[in-house]
Amino acid sequence: MNVTLLSTGGTIASTGEDSGARPTQTGDQLLEAVPELESYAELSIEDVAQVPSYEIDGETLETIGERVRELDDDPAVDAAVVTHGTDTMEETAYYLDVTVQPDIPVFLTGAQRRPDEVSSDGPSNLLAAVRASSSFAALDAGGTFVAFNEQVHSARAVTKVHTSALGAFQSRNAGPVATVDRSGVAVHQPPHSETRPIDATSLEATVFTVTSGSAATGELVAAALERDADGLVVEATGLGNVTAGLADAVREAIETDVPVVVTSRCLEGRVMPVYGSDGGGDRLREYGAIFADDLSAQQARLRLTLALEAFDDTATVREAFASTE
Repeated sequence: MNVTLLSTGGTIASTGEDSGARPTQTGDQLLEAVPELESYAELSIEDVAQVPSYEIDGETLETIGERVRELDDDPAVDAAVVTHGTDTMEETAYYLDVTVQPDIPVFLTGAQRRPDEVSSDGPSNLLAAVRASSSFAALDAGGTFVAFNEQVHSARAVTKVHTSALGAFQSRNAGPVATVDRSGVAVHQPPHSETRPIDATSLEATVFTVTSGSAATGELVAAALERDADGLVVEATGLGNVTAGLADAVREAIETDVPVVVTSRCLEGRVMPVYGSDGGGDRLREYGAIFADDLSAQQARLRLTLALEAFDDTATVREAFASTE
């Protein structure tokens, strides 16, 4: 069983400094802290980046994606594990699922507590990721997953729900794909990619996210259009509703051929055009807004950015959201 570990930084590789914690440890150092890993796989290590995940930019994402694609094409590699900061781990997982959709299992993992803190969870999470990768590879199960706190989540469903707790990640609208405990890896549902791919990797398109709420206006949308936004994501309330002022701004954006994708602030459920008042979802549908099913705002932003790179017309961009599974 051959597993390649890609180290990118994050809390799992960070130590405390006078100016604040920052990634300092290499992939080799992470493996040295977990000698049990050798019992489950033959590991090779590569340091791809050394950044906190809140600083990951489009170039770094593309670099990670390119390396995962190369590993997926390498018959000598059975699985890959990416150590990563937790802040944007779900975004990297979704990006890989959309752009690579690997045939081998790819696991992202990290930590909420640094290696120099008491009871750091990094070693346990890394061990769980390697154990799960061995189990999934034996099932010929490909796709992108997050392994954290003895649970495995699909890239489509996973989201970070707590700023500091060890159980920081949950699966929206679904339970975890698997759990990892002393007895082994218990698979609860067939592991696979749940995302329809887009043939693009670049994140150069400019897409802004605007959130609706009480008394929200359309000023941020207007500002985005002044800055030549290529697309917009509106994080609406409930089923996909916004204030009347924001709805007017959405209409103006669509009239200038800027696609607008609607998601919900709610953690679970999906958006749908039901309400017909000035800011209701049905009114947004009439204006031409694209409804993103159960995608989160952060997933929709990535998907829209990639779709704008892949397609030349709004109709095809809309089709990219017609069935996101």
